[in-house]
Amino acid sequence: MSAGAETGGDARSTLVRALRADPERSAILTDVDGTLAPIVERPEQAAVPEQAKELLRALSARFALVGCISGRRAAEARALVGVEDISYAGNHGFELLLPGEPQPQLDPAVAGREEEASQFLAGLDGEELAAIGLRTEDKGPIQALHWRGAADERGAEARAHEIAAAAGRAGLEPRWGRKVLELRPVGGGGKDAAVGALLAGLDLDAAVYAGDDRTDLDACRRLRDLRAEDRLQQAFCVGVLSPEAPPELAEDADAIVDGPEGWLELLAELAE
Repeated sequence: MSAGAETGGDARSTLVRALRADPERSAILTDVDGTLAPIVERPEQAAVPEQAKELLRALSARFALVGCISGRRAAEARALVGVEDISYAGNHGFELLLPGEPQPQLDPAVAGREEEASQFLAGLDGEELAAIGLRTEDKGPIQALHWRGAADERGAEARAHEIAAAAGRAGLEPRWGRKVLELRPVGGGGKDAAVGALLAGLDLDAAVYAGDDRTDLDACRRLRDLRAEDRLQQAFCVGVLSPEAPPELAEDADAIVDGPEGWLELLAELAE
């Protein structure tokens, strides 16, 4: 748990009271895969439960901001979640897609460098990657390598570490997730930047962010920075736990829930 955090039901009750006290001055931010949608072997198989969609629609009508921050491309995250009138930050903050906008805005920090990661990946032996179970995913400025479901996940992950080292030497930034390596241009992006972009210009008192992986801790830290800067009175981090969750998630969270089902239960409390 984070420093000064309450424990158990006390933390949850404090969170719910704080956000429901004045919804028009509160924000609800959430990761998608592993938080709203259960983790599946392949990203294209993911599905957001209808209950989650209904809750997000209900919350968006009451709260100042409801937003999803995802490693997926912003348009893909919107299509998966299926709720048009909330905000989306995709590609871990490289893209911002606001309600009513047909196309996402790309982080200007990567202008002119959108192809760096794809050019690096094109220089690798695609047949060798496929043979060891590393699947590639083209996300524009970010290129991902997945090994969930590989015949030898440990061997595929070891190869991913070699690729990450080579990518770093080539001037890219490797980022790790749950059985995925992402290669991205240096600078810009990040779930912390996504939080800042979504909250920019809003006069809020409280905000909550929920996530299940290491990259979500960046978003939590940004919320706490905003609180320290007196731009928020209260900021909460919800850790969505699973057998694959990194230990630091539970250690750093203000409140923890058991999987996507637990987060939906908390969203339902906020929607009451």
